[in-house]
Amino acid sequence: MAVEFVHSFLQGMTRKTDGVARKSIDPVLADRYARNLDEFGFDYTLLGYNSDGLDPFTVASRVLARTERLKTVVALRPNIMHPTVAAQALATLDQLGGGRTIVHIISGGSDAEQRRQGDYLEKSQRYARSAEYIEILRRVWTETEPFSHEGAHYRFEDFGPGSQPISGGPLPISIGGASVDAFDVGARLADVFTLWGEPLAETRTQIERVRTLAAAAGRDPAPIRFWVTFRPIVAETEELAWAKAERIVDAAAGRLWGTNRGATPTNVGSVRLREIAARSERHDTALWTPPSIAGSGGASSLLVGTPDTVAEAILAYVRLGADLISLPSVGNLDEAIDTGRYVIPRVRELLARGPAAVGA
Repeated sequence: MAVEFVHSFLQGMTRKTDGVARKSIDPVLADRYARNLDEFGFDYTLLGYNSDGLDPFTVASRVLARTERLKTVVALRPNIMHPTVAAQALATLDQLGGGRTIVHIISGGSDAEQRRQGDYLEKSQRYARSAEYIEILRRVWTETEPFSHEGAHYRFEDFGPGSQPISGGPLPISIGGASVDAFDVGARLADVFTLWGEPLAETRTQIERVRTLAAAAGRDPAPIRFWVTFRPIVAETEELAWAKAERIVDAAAGRLWGTNRGATPTNVGSVRLREIAARSERHDTALWTPPSIAGSGGASSLLVGTPDTVAEAILAYVRLGADLISLPSVGNLDEAIDTGRYVIPRVRELLARGPAAVGA
């Protein structure tokens, strides 16, 4: 049983020039961040996307040039780039990086955020567009002759044959969400289905739901991989870890969460996290869903404890079927290094012991 680890890449820093806040990136810090993720055992880094954020394709090219084994997950909204253009750009990244690129399709959970870049489709329409987009991406990567397409959202004539990823086949495609539309599209088309960090019982139900829908659509659910996201906070003792977690949440709530310009996210995943937090803050052995940040945007579920406690908690999700565990730090490179130094090796050590350690 294999598990891989993901870390979100360094987000753009906000700097004020003449009183105007704009996103920027420090290339020296970005290079250091990438090399540390590469060195300390992370398998992937997610290059996120926001309407006012940094371009993930450009950042991915920098990361690939500065690392040896780290894979890049490029977040992509279908409304910002035609699928044939995106397919070519992704294949180019994959070729330059030696086969280290996958793509995460974002249909869009916030109407307001989508409209900032001129996208006025309703949510169900956005997921339908994502499904068409994915089918075109895969055709660009695999068709050996020029082809045309006429669908509900895209139309073109005589394209191709397109550039291929190094593998010769399609790049892995990740899809996430908690709505009915997300589960429908993901079960039919995703190579990887992404989930926010919920308690074990809820996570089990969601994984089973994807597999059931995939089978109902005539697809073998076995190859679908599952990606679950938490922010780890570790220390030498349980008491120190919880004290540290409380300090971090109090200090960082406005900086790392609540990034929707004061608006409360209404997407199903965020609503679920708020409901879980209202029911109880602490779950299972290490999961904390603080009501002050739960569902407020981004990864708001935390795993808290000693490295052993957090590793055992991660292993419980692996038992459910999680193949990728995303462990973004709370905005601090030192926290990422601690995760890579103490938590990831412990999880891999437990997995190396075989089925007896992983459990049924």
